[in-house]
Amino acid sequence: MYSPDGRIYQVEYAHEAVSQGAPSVGVRTDAGVVLAVRRRVRSPLLVGESVEKLHKIDDHIGIATTGHVADGRKLIEYARQRAQVNRLRYEEPITVEALTKALTDEIQQFTQTGGTRPFGVSLLVAGVDDGAPALFEADPSGNPTAWKARAVGDGAPAAQEYIEERYDPDSSLADGVTLALEGLREAEGDGALSAETVGVATIAVDDPQFTRLTETEVADRLAALESGS
Repeated sequence: MYSPDGRIYQVEYAHEAVSQGAPSVGVRTDAGVVLAVRRRVRSPLLVGESVEKLHKIDDHIGIATTGHVADGRKLIEYARQRAQVNRLRYEEPITVEALTKALTDEIQQFTQTGGTRPFGVSLLVAGVDDGAPALFEADPSGNPTAWKARAVGDGAPAAQEYIEERYDPDSSLADGVTLALEGLREAEGDGALSAETVGVATIAVDDPQFTRLTETEVADRLAALESGS
C-alpha cells in the first residue's frame, strides 16, 4: 500500500534494517572482484565464524549480505538453486547479471504480496563472466544496480565517499582487497577491525574461483593496513 505521497513504508523500513547492519564492501577491478564483510560478535562466547555474511554461490560467483542474517540466508539458498538449475538446464554457468535479476525479481515479489514483508537485507553479488568482472547490488526494493565499488550497511556513506576518492579500476586484486578493508575501517569509524570479525573473498579474472582468505591472511592484510605499507 502506498502512502499519500507515494512512499512504501515497509520497503523503507527494510532499507533501515540494512543501514543498521554490519557493513559490507565490494570492489571491482580489472583483475577481479573483492568482497569484504564485518561480522559483529556481540559476546565473547559467540563463535564468530557462525555469523555467515560471505557465501559461495557458484565457482565464479559470491555474495556478501548486510542486514537481517536470516533473510540473507533465505536468498542465498534461492541463489544457489538458480545457479544449479542453470547448469543443469543449459549446461553453462549462470551470469552474474542474470543471477542478480533473478534475485531482485524474487525480492520485489515480497514488496507487494499480501501476508509477506520485504527482505531486510541487501546483497552484493560479485563474480567473473568470460573474463569480465562484475559487481551488483540487490536492495530490499528489488532494484538491481551495477557498481564499480559499493559499501552497504552501518557507516556506508562514509565508506562510499572514502572509496570514491581512492578508487582505481586498473589496480591489482591485492590493491582491491586493501581498498575494501580501508572502506570497512572507514565505516566502523574507530577503525577497530580484527581478523576474527572480518571476512574477505576474491574472484580473479585469470582464475575465476571464489576464494576466501584465511584468518591468517586477513590478519596480515590488516597489519599491513595499520602499518601503512
